Amino acid sequence: MRKTLFPLVAAMLLSVAVLTSCNKPQRLFVGGFTEKDGEKAMTVFDFTRNGRLKIAATADVGPNPSYFCIRRETGMFYVINEVMEFRGQPGGGLSTFRYNDVKASFEKCGEMLIPYGGPCYISISAGGSHLFIANYPKGSVAVVKLDEDGIPAAITDTILYVRDDPGRSHAHMILHDPAGKYVYVTDLGLDRIVIYNFDPVEGKLHQLENGITTLPEGSGPRHFVFNSDGSRLYVINELGSTIAVFAAGKTEGLRLLQTVGTRKDDDSKSNYCADIHLSSDGKFLYGSNRGDNTIVTFRVDQEGLIEAAGHTSCGGDWPRNFVIDPSGNFLIAGNQKSDYISVFRIGREDGLPSIAVDTAGIGMPACLKFQ
Repeated sequence: MRKTLFPLVAAMLLSVAVLTSCNKPQRLFVGGFTEKDGEKAMTVFDFTRNGRLKIAATADVGPNPSYFCIRRETGMFYVINEVMEFRGQPGGGLSTFRYNDVKASFEKCGEMLIPYGGPCYISISAGGSHLFIANYPKGSVAVVKLDEDGIPAAITDTILYVRDDPGRSHAHMILHDPAGKYVYVTDLGLDRIVIYNFDPVEGKLHQLENGITTLPEGSGPRHFVFNSDGSRLYVINELGSTIAVFAAGKTEGLRLLQTVGTRKDDDSKSNYCADIHLSSDGKFLYGSNRGDNTIVTFRVDQEGLIEAAGHTSCGGDWPRNFVIDPSGNFLIAGNQKSDYISVFRIGREDGLPSIAVDTAGIGMPACLKFQ
């Protein structure tokens, strides 16, 4: 009797465990801009399979945590504080936290002053040994070495692009390609993309011989995304309201394949593009229009070229950042000027995020990421 029951009980327990795991909400992290010291500008949401949001925790992670990156295997959060003065000194801030998923809490591990100030983007190097930071107001980038515990230890490189007139340059994003071969930087002010080799031993960036690609004047390259093998680079241009498609990953640099507008033909008001992401299967590309307040969707063909599929209201005002959930079923937009985030279900066939599911209030959302 006992031998007969044991396999049945074990199977039931396994089924319960699987169902519990499947139904466990994902954790969505949202950082934004602050208006006063001590403001809790990092919000942790439980995100359900049905696209519903519930606040799990809030945390003070320093002033203006407008962008952050997560080292998921260790639970380390690296938060840039987009300010021109940090803890009484000229420069921007880098704040490091260890995240406890059970308590949904953040333990501060350190702070660091970032030269030149105004950091707006941070990413982790392909090998996990360094952080890359882009600074917007005085266009520059910085490289930060991590110690064996994953805590920032030292700045190993800085590049100021225009020393005699630093306000001309606006570095907006810095990221390794999928192969970990090259590091790419978009410079919105100088209308260009710069490509580097990275030396992880010295922590230095070395520009490729053919490492500068210039875009038309007034384009304003902001954010970018690679396809899965790194052969295509999609760059969203903030000022030109376009997306440029490049062949990438070669020693000779980038080769422009296509430039496509992000707006509806009948729109004439001011517009400033912001964020860009690919669907998990690579079949659809999404971009955000601030001003038009839409998410534009493109179909991606087998050659990596794009064709407009439609526009969707972002559900608010000024969609600075958005994210696609791990299931690929939902797009969540951070509407900075209307102080809330909006959740949309993505159509399986057309890829359009057209069905509004939920909203949640949060002050000036600027960066959304899943754990």
